[in-house]
Amino acid sequence: MELTIHHHGTSHTYHLPPDATLQDLSTTLSSTLHIPIENQKLLIAPKPGMQKHPFPPARLDTILQLDSPKFKITLLGTPTKEIDNLNAEGENTKRKLEARATARASAAAKPTPARRTGGISTLGESKESYTFHRLLPLSYLPNPDRSLQFLMRLRDDPGIRTAMAKHRFSVPLLTEMNPAEHTTSESRTLGLNRNQGEVIELRLRTDAYDGYRDYRTIRKTLCHELAHCVFSEHDRNFWDLTGLIEKEVERADWKHGGQSVSGEEFYNPGDWEGVQEGGLVVDEKGWSGGSFVLGGLREDAVGSGSTSSGGARPVGVEGRREVLARAAEERMRREKEQGKREN
Repeated sequence: MELTIHHHGTSHTYHLPPDATLQDLSTTLSSTLHIPIENQKLLIAPKPGMQKHPFPPARLDTILQLDSPKFKITLLGTPTKEIDNLNAEGENTKRKLEARATARASAAAKPTPARRTGGISTLGESKESYTFHRLLPLSYLPNPDRSLQFLMRLRDDPGIRTAMAKHRFSVPLLTEMNPAEHTTSESRTLGLNRNQGEVIELRLRTDAYDGYRDYRTIRKTLCHELAHCVFSEHDRNFWDLTGLIEKEVERADWKHGGQSVSGEEFYNPGDWEGVQEGGLVVDEKGWSGGSFVLGGLREDAVGSGSTSSGGARPVGVEGRREVLARAAEERMRREKEQGKREN
């Protein structure tokens, strides 16, 4: 039996005995792609749909519709090496934050020297310290180098730099958000701030991964997330600060419009207007609890976080995989309905 498995945009072909079971396929994937069986989820179309550990001991030839033109198997899961690397990065970020907190506490205990006039800044007041200290594109998505350029543009934006220096925002990590992991049939999240500025995530890409969103819309979302460095709740203080940051960014960058990253960038003019009308979700308030660790962790290991008025709450990796699966199933349903209408 010859089967093609799709994982992170790459196809893998396997030859299995005719009496192979779903458990045999999972074991084979674990040994070749180094994804633990307990972290595997198989989205099988058109039926039987999503399968996850523990896999039923059913023969593949009895459950797979191999002759269907829509037959496809998609593997959802993160390799062990990638999980280890991301966990190591999270631990490194945590150590840096602890060292920075210790240094700040030590500095606060010392007498504050009188400031000089005339616009001369001391080393501790350098604007270079108020920035995003690390940029992280998602390497498993297409063209991560373009995402890195987008993140660099946001970091170096004159308006963003001015606002961060004025409010003394120092963010260890700015990264992109995987649209599929933050999309459901009810909502699409545009940004996220963890632990009041430990990590900021932004939805850079279009839902279909075929381009990038309007720069000015993303920059507005970033202003929103920067305000969460001070206020977690969406209260009056938060919205006042968000409006102030947006005005400061616009004033400091009055010579620059929303230029495209490249000729292939997608412009969605309704994005920000849709947010104001409730069509999109900017975020679910400031997330708190745990460290920024991707892959391999259960939902309860990340921390409960803050909940929104609608009852939504931040999810861990297992929860994100569920969101990814639901988003994939929703797209398949829409494609099927569109096919029926065309026929």
